Amino acid sequence: MTDRSDTFDLSRRKLLAGLGAVGVASAGAGLGTTAYFNDTETFAGNTLTAGELDLLVDWQQTYDFGDGKAFVNAHPDHDGDGEQSIAADNPDGQLRYSDFPDEEDEDSNGANIPVLDCENIPPLSEADFREDPVTGEPMDTLVQFSDVKPGDTGEITFSLHLCDNPGYVWIQAGNVSESGGSLTDPEAVVDPGNEGNLAEFIDAKLWYDEDCDNVYDGAEPVDIMLTLDFSGSMLYEQYGGVVSNDGVTIETGTSYSETTKIDLVELGTRQFVDYLQTQGSDVQVGVAYFDGEGSDDNQPRTGILQGLTTDLNVVDAALTDLRQKLADVVTGTSPSTPGDGDGDPDPFANANGIATGTYIGEGVDDAQSEIDSNGRIGVEYRNIVLSDGESFNGGGGTSFSSPQDAAASARAAPGGVVAPSPPSPETSVYTISVGSANDGVLQAMAGPAGGSGGDPALFNDVDDPLAIPSVFGNLAAQTAQEKVIMEDSLGNVLDALADGNGVPLDGNRATPYDELDDPADDLEREPFAGDGVMHCVALEWELPFEVGNVVQGDTLAFDLGFYTEQARHNDGSGPSQAA
Repeated sequence: MTDRSDTFDLSRRKLLAGLGAVGVASAGAGLGTTAYFNDTETFAGNTLTAGELDLLVDWQQTYDFGDGKAFVNAHPDHDGDGEQSIAADNPDGQLRYSDFPDEEDEDSNGANIPVLDCENIPPLSEADFREDPVTGEPMDTLVQFSDVKPGDTGEITFSLHLCDNPGYVWIQAGNVSESGGSLTDPEAVVDPGNEGNLAEFIDAKLWYDEDCDNVYDGAEPVDIMLTLDFSGSMLYEQYGGVVSNDGVTIETGTSYSETTKIDLVELGTRQFVDYLQTQGSDVQVGVAYFDGEGSDDNQPRTGILQGLTTDLNVVDAALTDLRQKLADVVTGTSPSTPGDGDGDPDPFANANGIATGTYIGEGVDDAQSEIDSNGRIGVEYRNIVLSDGESFNGGGGTSFSSPQDAAASARAAPGGVVAPSPPSPETSVYTISVGSANDGVLQAMAGPAGGSGGDPALFNDVDDPLAIPSVFGNLAAQTAQEKVIMEDSLGNVLDALADGNGVPLDGNRATPYDELDDPADDLEREPFAGDGVMHCVALEWELPFEVGNVVQGDTLAFDLGFYTEQARHNDGSGPSQAA
């Protein structure tokens, strides 16, 4: 990512989500800057200068006051109608949020625009809170209730993009104001003091909106194949397999003095499986692998490491000691069998003459065949494909499946690798590109079941291999029910967000971290990945019908925002409070 040196005016309206939406210091929240920073964003007068630690935020806010959802405000919103939108090179000249997905409209996504990133999110100075959709009056804060009726509901989803360096993130609230408003006769009977207590009676939920669709999603049954790259570049130093000279400890307690890509895959996939198990998710999980073609082979080295099963302990065992299992495929004797122990797992061993190419397509076909044969009826199907290498379709007189065609076949129905009965189920293809060698291919493969490829919401671009475990953690969180941070009265939620540094967020939801009860520097809390990886946090609210007249005429307004500090040289405890 390029360095950003934008300077944003911190006036009340232009601050946007009010409190340090960008930076290592937070305006108006009494936050100090005592932590050690290598790359910082600091206040100078009434401006905030963004440097190499750069948190960009976009959002969509809606309000349903009985006539369906109305768009309140959004960022970016290039035409100012309250619906998140950007200019784009298509017949309509724009991409829009669209809360109501339309199968006939390819630009209708039903979620925050997934192509927003660190390069195209406009500066905060361009955002506008617009008008209250009920009263038509200008809004001075991000969220404003001036004529709320029992039964009204609303929601706002923020997309966070931490550019450049990884960092710890907090969500905060500020500029909270309540008023009893005018005292009506019905209210005087139940609230003669005319107190501003609207926040006390509104129900609220704050959660990680993993698919950024502004809707809280519970758990659904799903069958998942993990399709993993077992090529030499995932392990052997001479092909770029060693990514750090720092040691790594795998969950089993096995330690290595260096870190390879396949170590990070083992950490991430086993964490993925462990999280689904602890959540009691209704899942089957299986594992496929792919390498290339050795000089003495006439078939690509691909196969099923573990068939689909509900016994996640078995899957965890299959994902144990991936160094050895990969080495068995790459440097073992033909036929290559992961787990037979005849490969050399030393990442510094001479790996000359290993297999040529990476047969991604064949791996996807193998995974889809497993879904065809052993997938459950009537569930969702997913294939998560990870690779770091150039795709290879065979050489000489041999030709194998292209990854794009294999993914298209998996997503479509009927179809599949063979002609099964019943037809091959539609399968969502998620892809993880480690490094940049395969970005174009893997992005073209990614897409929902029954849909087309090239969907950025299902493509994970991982420039830094150290972020692999976090990506698997986020995918696990998308598989289980979305994690609720807090569900309480809106007043109590705002109190928590306005207290101290706010509520610490976890960059990897698959870790057992409690945002409200565990300390901010807990070892289970992980920073958010840099390089613009997209994360979403949402707040929804509802004024119950049974509230009656006690809040009649009351008003409430508040801002929401985010604070970040870089992960390097910080432990996540956050800045100390100013005296």
